[in-house]
Amino acid sequence: MIFRAVGDSRPYPAHELSTSRQWSEIPPQQVKLDELVTTKTVLDLSALLSEDSTFYGDLFPHVVRWQGTLYLEDGLHRALRSALHHRAIIHARVLDLEG
Repeated sequence: MIFRAVGDSRPYPAHELSTSRQWSEIPPQQVKLDELVTTKTVLDLSALLSEDSTFYGDLFPHVVRWQGTLYLEDGLHRALRSALHHRAIIHARVLDLEG
């Protein structure tokens, strides 16, 4: 099992972080892949295979904590790439909507 579950939506309330600059204010932390629920069921294979997939974006996936669950909002290709390299942990920016 790579992820806790595969979801196809964002069940948490809308938040105000919409740009990479806003997300970059959250320091990255370690997150176990098997604790994440995805918010997308479709992966862009070209993003997964691209060597420069983070060239224009954040280096860290974006995760939202809501009601005790960690949702992978952005960075599915990075998380899956880590899993393919047999890594169980990724560094991600975690927005806590519970606090």
